Amino acid sequence: MEPIDYTKYLILSLLVIAWCVLHSVMISVSVTEYIKKRLGPRFRFYRLFFNLIAILTLIPVALFAYSIHTQVIFHWNGYMRISQVILLGIAVLLFFLGGRHYDARQMLGIKQIREGSSNKVITDTGELDTSGVLSITRHPWYLATILFIWTRQLDVSAILVNGILTSYLIVGTYLEEKKLVGEFGEIYIAYQKRVSMLIPYKWLKSKIINLHGPPDPANSADS
Repeated sequence: MEPIDYTKYLILSLLVIAWCVLHSVMISVSVTEYIKKRLGPRFRFYRLFFNLIAILTLIPVALFAYSIHTQVIFHWNGYMRISQVILLGIAVLLFFLGGRHYDARQMLGIKQIREGSSNKVITDTGELDTSGVLSITRHPWYLATILFIWTRQLDVSAILVNGILTSYLIVGTYLEEKKLVGEFGEIYIAYQKRVSMLIPYKWLKSKIINLHGPPDPANSADS
């Protein structure tokens, strides 16, 4: 067995963390508000610029991760292949259903360039949307991304990258939730109580309760 080169894994971890930090800083409220004041009307190009930087800076990180060849720790073989296909299918479905509620033009930065403005949320109307898949999970695309990155063969570098990205997505989701509470107030707080942030356990729980039916009042009184 070849000796493990911990230096490469340390560099990879630092590169992924640096990418996450850069991504977070560029999209933070304080930075975007400062740039908006500095750029004025030209700020409408910022979202597109942000997306391009995110992609371009991710390429060298991905290439470095791919260059580290290590033995696969977890294979999606045998019956596990069925689980892999199911998880991939759920991820694709979440991306598709989420896309029916989100404004892709705004996410890509096209709407900002054409109209010179954007909504604080990426729904078509800019209003809080709690219908469809958004009544099952509050952040279907984040959940889909987490499922997607874990459904590949897992070696040491993949586990490192996936662990950092998953943590980043979860932390980023909490930060985005704070923004949404500040934007919509009690309406969003009530939405949080009804619908799970990522894993739809509240939706599953309601389906199980409905499947078994409401509790018998007579039995409840006896107990």
